[in-house]
Amino acid sequence: MRRSSLPPVACRVADTLISRGHHGLIVAQPEPTHTAADAARALGVDVGAITKSLVFLLDDDPVLLLVSGAHQVDLTKTGARLDGTLTRAPADMVHRVTGQPIGGVAPVGHPTNLPTWVDNALAHHREIWAAGGHPSTVFRTSFPELLRITAGLPIDVD
Repeated sequence: MRRSSLPPVACRVADTLISRGHHGLIVAQPEPTHTAADAARALGVDVGAITKSLVFLLDDDPVLLLVSGAHQVDLTKTGARLDGTLTRAPADMVHRVTGQPIGGVAPVGHPTNLPTWVDNALAHHREIWAAGGHPSTVFRTSFPELLRITAGLPIDVD
């Protein structure tokens, strides 16, 4: 898709991807894919290959967890692995710290650098897909590349 036809937030994500050594190709879907299941159906992939970008509070600080679409975050166990208390961030905070709408939050392209952890389950897929900053955009990557472009650390979330 031509860059000019992408939402501006997706262009910012593409610029960030390129600056971090990714090809920066953002794919626009004809319909928004607000959930991992929607994205998996639209792309014809296993829901486990979809990366959910979820903002949580670790104690009082926002953090980003990149989670397989097949998983739910166990707040107690994951919080313990991170040496703190993990709670869901309120929607207004998610938008403020990412600059992106819920349902389209990308792993990169945020106005602030969020500490990031990446679900180890994503490593089971050769290709994974993540939102491109808008509910109708996605990009393809791999687990090692996702760790690199986000400076994320691997973690078990369930």
